[in-house]
Amino acid sequence: MTDEELWGQVRAGVSEAFGQLFERHAQAVFAYCLRRTGTWAVAEDLVSVVFMETWRKRTSVTVEESLLPWLYTVALGVTRNHQRARTRYKTALGKVAPQHADDDHADDVARRVDAESRTRTVIAKLEKLPAGDREVLEMSAWSDLSQAQIARVLGIPVGTVKSRLARAQRTVRGALVEEAL
Repeated sequence: MTDEELWGQVRAGVSEAFGQLFERHAQAVFAYCLRRTGTWAVAEDLVSVVFMETWRKRTSVTVEESLLPWLYTVALGVTRNHQRARTRYKTALGKVAPQHADDDHADDVARRVDAESRTRTVIAKLEKLPAGDREVLEMSAWSDLSQAQIARVLGIPVGTVKSRLARAQRTVRGALVEEAL
């Protein structure tokens, strides 16, 4: 059954159809959120938010062929909101006097995984890109969307997607070459 057919059932109130769409696309949305945030647990939480928002908007959203472009659109907004909230939290935390905790960081180190560390390194490099270039590069690299679908998700012309993608690829490639030297 296609996404479009399942979505028609979802709009009619068939929750099992929504479950099938979740099973079909949750991993792709999770991978996107993980790459945007760099944290496994946060990505899992954001996937829940993406699908909750998708369910909430089910009566007003029309799906053509695949639900995935819509899910990426929601995931983009959800991850942007998360980043803004994280920035506000860090700013507020900076205003609070630091507490004197034990200097034993063993528990903290034990919780970190190698994949998360590598992801953060990549994210740090990507954060140096202008937001528009970064979003296009992420969508291109981490999703199965065409440039036309990326343009729809981001609400920009296809030509803009192509130019941002080329510019971002040059920048990232240059940064990786400099790091290797």
